[in-house]
Amino acid sequence: MAQKRKKTSREKVSSTRRKKKSSLTASNIKHFRQMLLEKRMEILRNVTEIEGEALKKSRLDATGDLSSMPIHMADLGTDNYEQEFALGLMDGERKLLREIDYALERINNGTYGICIGTGQPIPKARLEAQPWARYCVEYARKLEQGLVVEQEE
Repeated sequence: MAQKRKKTSREKVSSTRRKKKSSLTASNIKHFRQMLLEKRMEILRNVTEIEGEALKKSRLDATGDLSSMPIHMADLGTDNYEQEFALGLMDGERKLLREIDYALERINNGTYGICIGTGQPIPKARLEAQPWARYCVEYARKLEQGLVVEQEE
């Protein structure tokens, strides 16, 4: 008769760190993949529009002004502000694109819907609101408060 062996402390720690299986069904995964792909396309369109309107147009194209020089110094400031604003928007959109790409990667490798920080399933309601979420709400709060360090994938 085989004897039961006690787990060592190292085995106990490693078993608690094992990632849980996602509670999402195949149809849930398909739904979230579609949401991510649609959001990705929307962002790509937005970035293209921002680039086209704010960064590639000259003053002549934008305002119909026949002069290539602004009339007032304030016009120069406004132009610069609009360009900086557009660059900031594009940067935010690019960061969101990276998050969406990471989420699609997690779908492909079977870890989508699992909190990277805790290994616990992320509730479907959170994924509906933010399908690219890496963390459950509790862990995300801890990150915002600086209580934990962001996990690398």
